[in-house]
Amino acid sequence: MMNSSGVAVEARGLTVHRGSRTVLRGLDFTVEPGRITGLLGPSGCGKSTLMRAVVGTQAKVTGTLRVLGSPAGHPTLRPRVGYVTQAPSVYTDLTVRQNLDYFAAILQPGRAHRDDRRAAVTRALTEVDLTSHEDALAGTLSGGQRTRVSLAVALLSTPELLVLDEPTVGLDPVLRRDLWQLFHTLAAERGTTLLISSHVMDEAERCHRLLLMREGEILADDTPDALRTTAGTDTVEAAFLHLVDAAATRKENAR
Repeated sequence: MMNSSGVAVEARGLTVHRGSRTVLRGLDFTVEPGRITGLLGPSGCGKSTLMRAVVGTQAKVTGTLRVLGSPAGHPTLRPRVGYVTQAPSVYTDLTVRQNLDYFAAILQPGRAHRDDRRAAVTRALTEVDLTSHEDALAGTLSGGQRTRVSLAVALLSTPELLVLDEPTVGLDPVLRRDLWQLFHTLAAERGTTLLISSHVMDEAERCHRLLLMREGEILADDTPDALRTTAGTDTVEAAFLHLVDAAATRKENAR
């Protein structure tokens, strides 16, 4: 179920305070269903805070934030929203498959036959290309492999919304390419909505739509092509820098 306006995520006046600091400043935006929305900006601009607000784990949130037709963090959203943090969430003393077996039992306690949970685990392992490592202890895996385990956990319940906080940071180019192919497959074939953060601007070109952030504000909400055209640049990175300079000029003129 989407919002009445047919969007997966809708924010109006979204604000987050941390102590005396305003981390997010009255954000208004929407995330389209079945598409990949990139949340891009430099480290410290508020991307992770925004993602925590979307999945309902961020404190001191004001304004309106609706996710899949319900208030962010509503209990009914738990099986419908997958979330992967920057730090891999795995038990290092369990094998890859044991990790997924454990989380599958938590996500679907008493609601799915054991064979169904086993099939979900096998499917998730295949999707992130970890079947050859399913018997390896998670603690022996590389950082990129542990990230893929966390992604597999998020995919167990086939979520309608997948929120990924910098999932490709530190990965080699081949693995980054493979993960982006998976993201596009999920959107195209399963209708999954993906909200993916990054501070690597070349990943912007892989998204259907972009939210460009700086200092807790959204500078732009548009497609990569439209951003390049409006700014008169060849790359999204150059468009972002153009927007940053324009925003700085406006603030200076307002003083």
